[in-house]
Order: sequence, then structure tokens, then C-alpha cells
Amino acid sequence: MLKNFLPSEHVKSIFDINPESLLEKGIKGIITDLDNTLVEWDRPTATPKLIEWFENMRSHGILVTIVSNNNERRVRTFSDPLQIPFIFLARKPMGRAFRKAIQQMGIKREEAVVIGDQLLTDVLGGNRNGFHTILVVPVAQTDGLITRFNRKVERRILAFFRKKGLLQWEDQN
Repeated sequence: MLKNFLPSEHVKSIFDINPESLLEKGIKGIITDLDNTLVEWDRPTATPKLIEWFENMRSHGILVTIVSNNNERRVRTFSDPLQIPFIFLARKPMGRAFRKAIQQMGIKREEAVVIGDQLLTDVLGGNRNGFHTILVVPVAQTDGLITRFNRKVERRILAFFRKKGLLQWEDQN
């Protein structure tokens, strides 16, 4: 059961993920979380550095879809200026939004990676649905109410993985 919470990879930030390494793995598309993965949960738009990251992915032919549990207004405000497809109210870790994302991108499950900052939504959902998963350190140290609860559970799971030598993790919380 706990193996469903173990990411395939872990990195400090989204900027540590480059298109060349994804292409080497046969990855053609990214399913990414929004809040505290790409930007702080309360930042409405992308930073210039993040826009450059998206453009780099696009120039290498890697598709990106944002899959968020947040509401349409939040996700649309962020995604529309970047012309990035999105799925809101995704109900992660349930699998429907992940399957919808790869269908919209026109790729296979093994050609996609799920990137996120939470074990209980992004990693669990990605792993349970057969995706390669990448856990990133949360961008902000503050969270909404539900996420604060999730973080407490995650810290215990991460501590277990560290103790077993399965994961080296930079915990900011």
C-alpha cells in the first residue's frame, strides 16, 4: 500500500525537470498540478521563469496539461494567458482527470509524467493509474486548510521512506 505513495522521482523544483531528460524516457506529455507545484497557491499568474520553462517544453514538443483540484476560476485565470489546457475540480487522487488529460493530449499513459507537490493527491493518483510520477518540494510553505491536514500525513510517510532509505527529501515544512 505505501508503495503507492513513493514517487518515481523527486526534485527540488519544477525547474529541475528538463525536456531532454523527459524525451530520453519517452515522455511526450506532462500532467502537472498547479498550486504549490508551479506557483504559490495564492499567486494568480505564472512567473517569467515559469513561462520560460513552459516555452522550453513546448519548443521540444512536450505537451502540458494542468490538472488541479482547485476551482475553474483559479485554474482558468492561470492557464488561459499561457494557452495551456487544464482540468479543474479534478478530484485527485481519483483517476478520471488523469485519463482525460492523456486523452486530450493524444498520448499513451507510458508517454506521460505526473508532476506535483503532494503525496496524497498527485503521487498517489499518478501511481495508482500507472504513470511515472515526480514529486517536487512545495513552492510555498503555506497551504489551504485541507492541504495542511494532508501535509501532516505526508510528513509521516516521507519520514518512513527516509528511514527505509527509499527517499531523500528536502522538507520545507
